[in-house]
Amino acid sequence: MSNNLSTPSGPGRPKDLAKRRAILDAAKILFLSKGYANTSMDAVATEAGVSKLTVYSHFNDKETLFSAAVVAKCEEQLPPLFFELPDGIAVETVLLNIARGFHQLINSVESVNLHRLMMTLGSQDPKLSLIFFEAGPERMLHGMERLLAKVNQSGVLSIDKPRNAAEHFFCMLKGAGNFRLLYGCGEPVIGDEAEAHVREVVGLFMRAYQPESA
Repeated sequence: MSNNLSTPSGPGRPKDLAKRRAILDAAKILFLSKGYANTSMDAVATEAGVSKLTVYSHFNDKETLFSAAVVAKCEEQLPPLFFELPDGIAVETVLLNIARGFHQLINSVESVNLHRLMMTLGSQDPKLSLIFFEAGPERMLHGMERLLAKVNQSGVLSIDKPRNAAEHFFCMLKGAGNFRLLYGCGEPVIGDEAEAHVREVVGLFMRAYQPESA
């Protein structure tokens, strides 16, 4: 599946970005409130205040729209540039920024509701689960894997398996708190408590991958 669903493409003049944003916002609202099967392209068009033709001119079908909506939600908190390693910026600072964005993303109401929806639909439509995984978790894992490979090359940390390290990083950030949220028996960790959790995870990660000579 293409990873360029969040960017307009095709011949002719650029698409109207305001309308595109309205369509994505409408899709997120409807997919979460009505579910995937009960959300039609007509309904998205009405919610967004555009024609159905406009919706199809931006997104070829409902699967593409769903994928793009997931990508858009992820990029609100974790833009692609978060996974870069700028010159002069400490690795720990980069990891902290990613950790804060990810922690806020996974504990948001939209994210929790979307994960609950996917748990319900996953057994019914594995293809839809794959679309969600590739648009959301897989994109972030791939970005983090690329970043950690660069960190390894820099010598600041020793990470011989960047994909595994990326998975460890995000799983530690989710922790038990996110499970409690998904199960409906806990409140989101915010404020100073969230910052303490993020810093603890990044500290553990940095120590785990310290070069032996350090």
